[in-house]
Amino acid sequence: MTDTDISTKKIVTRLSALAQETRLRVFRLLIEAGPEGIPATIIAETLDVRRNLMSTHLNILASAGLTTTRRDGRRIYHAVDMEAARDLISFLVKDCCNGHPEICQELTGVDMPIRECCDEATL
Repeated sequence: MTDTDISTKKIVTRLSALAQETRLRVFRLLIEAGPEGIPATIIAETLDVRRNLMSTHLNILASAGLTTTRRDGRRIYHAVDMEAARDLISFLVKDCCNGHPEICQELTGVDMPIRECCDEATL
């Protein structure tokens, strides 16, 4: 990923969308759900949030480019845009050591949570 791939402004928008407890909980729930997504009503029930408030939170996540939607009959399914999530994470750690790998050495041996749920062959 290069700076031309994703602007700092877009990153700030995405981080701002996640800088709220309910939206962060939604994002994490949608990460768990995977590409199939979850209907808005189920998200609201699972997180015990009123539907009208959930709609607002989902709209903010979608406007930030973090989620996608698809309609199936009367239901609207929400899912994390995995490319956007990957770009956000990559932006945060890009050039973490600024050419000095010893700075980030502690991170190299750390088991990240993604390894706990994903087959290492796919990483």
